[in-house]
Amino acid sequence: MASTNNVTELIITGLFQDPEVQRVCFVLFLPVYLTTVVGNGLIVVTVSVSKSLHSPMYFFLGYLSLVEITYSSTIVPKFITDLLVKVKTISLKGCLAQIFFSHFFGVTEILLLMVMAYDRYVAICKPLHYMNIISRQLCHMLVAGSWLGGFIHSIIQVIITIPLPFCGPNVMDHYFCDLQPLFKLACKDTFVEGVVVLANSGLISVFSLVILVTSYIVILFNLRNRSAEGRCKALSTCASHITVVILFFGPAIFIYMRPSSTFTVDKLVAVFYTVITPMLNPIIYTLRNAEVKVAMRKLWARKENS
Repeated sequence: MASTNNVTELIITGLFQDPEVQRVCFVLFLPVYLTTVVGNGLIVVTVSVSKSLHSPMYFFLGYLSLVEITYSSTIVPKFITDLLVKVKTISLKGCLAQIFFSHFFGVTEILLLMVMAYDRYVAICKPLHYMNIISRQLCHMLVAGSWLGGFIHSIIQVIITIPLPFCGPNVMDHYFCDLQPLFKLACKDTFVEGVVVLANSGLISVFSLVILVTSYIVILFNLRNRSAEGRCKALSTCASHITVVILFFGPAIFIYMRPSSTFTVDKLVAVFYTVITPMLNPIIYTLRNAEVKVAMRKLWARKENS
């Protein structure tokens, strides 16, 4: 295999071929990425320093925002800089590293969303036992478990990819490194590897979504006997979370549960969950959450007075 594995650098086709369109994309996506980093970073700082946001819900939110920054930073900076160059290249090792970290942070986010759903379930369905069940120790264990789950998932993806021989074409039809586009360049049949990816990525997304939907159905069922005011208050704490779940899982399932193709729509959907969704999360959580907005104002006022 070593003699046939002679490809060390890959050429990425990018999102669009027209240089003018690429420059327009650069102007559009650079502010989006900066907003992602600043917005999610502000949530991380606010949750860390604000005494009013020390409940488990905001503890998980802080880590979710941290994952959004790292996930976006794995893909978007190179994507943006590639918009300004004619030939977009990445080393094979760099491509594998991007696959590892994008899947690592992506699955960590999925598991954190499930943890946050469990937190909302206990808060709404078992409010009297909430502090006993969602203890600080359990919070740290759930976050650590999310990171560990993402790491195990990503290691599996890389382990099945490293042995593949790459001896011929080196042009990848995508704007970042992902498994299916890379498999197309391998000098062997990758059906088995594709099935493993389907099981390891697509089914994780589907099963996680089913668990999340089920948890919210249970929450709605438990709210049926509450007053209208109590129902609205309880649902308001879940609305932001449900919105983020839909925005994240919709595109991910579309990409990983379908046969691979070269259609431009696949790239555009990937742009949505790699570039747009990480920017929307802090906007969704701050606009719909009065406590976060108040804490941010206090943090800003403290900075101005110092």
